[in-house]
Amino acid sequence: MQLGLISDTHGLVRPEALTALAGSSLIIHAGDIGSPDVLDALGRLAPVYAVRGNIDRGDWARHLPTTEVVEIGRRSLYVLHDLGTLDLDPAAADYSVVVSGHSHRPQARHRGAVLYINPGSAGPRRFSLPIAVARLFVTDDALDYQLVELPVAGG
Repeated sequence: MQLGLISDTHGLVRPEALTALAGSSLIIHAGDIGSPDVLDALGRLAPVYAVRGNIDRGDWARHLPTTEVVEIGRRSLYVLHDLGTLDLDPAAADYSVVVSGHSHRPQARHRGAVLYINPGSAGPRRFSLPIAVARLFVTDDALDYQLVELPVAGG
């Protein structure tokens, strides 16, 4: 199963991000959504799981959880916006993946058996950081990922 990972859109729906996430069975937004229009656009591609980021305020964002658990077959993914607020041991809780945002830096690394992945920011360019999303490929036997830098002019 292919999952689309996106974060820190800050109200901006880039066509390049939608293209990169097309074909996903579901999409996970790791917060700082910025507008319900972002979730609507992503929802036209696939079902969306989203968590509230530190800029997500107002009536539209009140229903969003601060953390989410997504079950894919025998795998569990833990989703939160800011990895610095993680208050559990993902390995002890039997999570295979931790998805976060907030830093705007695309990054993936393993800590033991747990994959920590941040798709980066698909919103307005911040400093010289890339505009990016990620794809996560999940089976019962394997996890693989692809960090996708988006080709956008100007940012």
